[in-house]
Amino acid sequence: MSFFQDTLSIFKKRELLFLESYKESEDVYTFLFEKEQDLTWKAGQHGLFTITHKKIKNPIRPFTVASAPTENIVRITMRINENPSDFKKAMLELKQGMRVKMSGPVGGFYLKDDSPSLLIAGGIGITPFRAILKQIDSEGDGVEKQIHLLYLDSQKSFIYKDELDELAKNTSISITYLDSRDDLHQEIDKFSTLYENNGNYFVAGPKSIVESISTYLQNNYVSKKNIKKDAFFGYKKDRLN
Repeated sequence: MSFFQDTLSIFKKRELLFLESYKESEDVYTFLFEKEQDLTWKAGQHGLFTITHKKIKNPIRPFTVASAPTENIVRITMRINENPSDFKKAMLELKQGMRVKMSGPVGGFYLKDDSPSLLIAGGIGITPFRAILKQIDSEGDGVEKQIHLLYLDSQKSFIYKDELDELAKNTSISITYLDSRDDLHQEIDKFSTLYENNGNYFVAGPKSIVESISTYLQNNYVSKKNIKKDAFFGYKKDRLN
């Protein structure tokens, strides 16, 4: 999506009806909202979400839409620790029938062609890739795409794992679950040796993780233009090796 289209989209605000929330793991929560008929996005994009049911200092936060548009629901997933921000406290207070505002969608973090693609998720960075893989599955062209997902989580909680495994069964998409940086680097090397700059590299997760992996790719002769990054801000301490 072009900068001009993003600018137009960000000014379009809508209210989303809250449906339910639930725990994905010990400190990861998913929130589901009703999807209006005219709302759509490209799998992997994010929106700006605004708390409206109470006044807080910073009521607006960006979150990846973790659902594909074909799912007819707006899903966001976030890590909420023992000392959450006012925004995340407000999210936990949502009751069925309440609303939040959403601006967008925005961002260019989505598949644009059929080039071989390596998707690298650090912890909570799995959210855009869930949407991307669900969309590929719904479109029925997964057998034609060379896609490998590397999912790094030192805690081995691997949210969405059952869904992801089911998606891998139905498509040619391959998934590797990892709990160490060394293993991640080995898998990256396999892909980059095979495809070099004929492939695309998508990296999502806490900012420190994204920057570290991006630097590793560039040090291994992957062109910067082949690397797409989705850095999640607000995570003071990531839990990855």
